[in-house]
Order: sequence, then C-alpha cells, then structure tokens
Amino acid sequence: MAEALARLQSEERRIAVEARSCGVRALAGEPAAANAVRAISELDGDLSAHRAQDATQELVDWADRILVMELAHASSLREQFPSSDGKVQLLGTYGGTMEIADPYGRWIFAFRRSRDEISHCVETLLDRLPPNPL
Repeated sequence: MAEALARLQSEERRIAVEARSCGVRALAGEPAAANAVRAISELDGDLSAHRAQDATQELVDWADRILVMELAHASSLREQFPSSDGKVQLLGTYGGTMEIADPYGRWIFAFRRSRDEISHCVETLLDRLPPNPL
C-alpha cells in the first residue's frame, strides 16, 4: 500500500518519486492481499498487478531511503543487509508514531486504518523532500 500511495501522492503533486515495495519475509510472487487492493482502489489506486518480492542487496543499493512499518522489519533488514543501516527509517515517524501495524490477514477496517496512517506519513515525507518536479 505504501508504494501505491507514494505513487498516487507524488503524481498528484507532480514531483518525481520512484518507489518499490519489498518485504523481509515476503511470499515472492504473491499478489497483494484482497483487502489491500480494495483499500487502495477506494482512493483510485490500483494494486491488481502488484506481486510481492523479497528485499535484495540490489534493492538496498538502489534505494535512497528504506521505509519500514515495524521495528522488527528494520532489525531484520539491518541484519541481512548491513549496508542498509543508514537508509532504514520507520515510516511512522513521519506521522508522529513509531510503528504502523501490518493489517495482513485482518478485516478491511484494519487495512483502511493502516492505509490512512501510511497515507499521512507519505504525505508528510513528501512535504519534507527537496523540490524535484516531473
């Protein structure tokens, strides 16, 4: 959801941002959860083509920032990829919290709550980026 929200919000603002999603224990190749697809579609986003991928050294090297939802994700990335240490940030800190709960396996209401938290954090992060027009 964070990748889709970053794309939506950066397009709305007409700024150049590239976002890629990956997981520390992703089920590679799996589609987005049905409730994630639904929650994002309510904001006119589209996750229907999304497929999960694991974090890789290539993605770590590519990224300027690696935004995670939970402390466990940050720890796992730092253990697997020591070069990620200076890049890993908790997305929630951009919204005044530490962690954003992963709604996986829960009802649509949990996905909407996480979507809205992520959206607020992404918005705040985009506000803090230097100008980079399309």
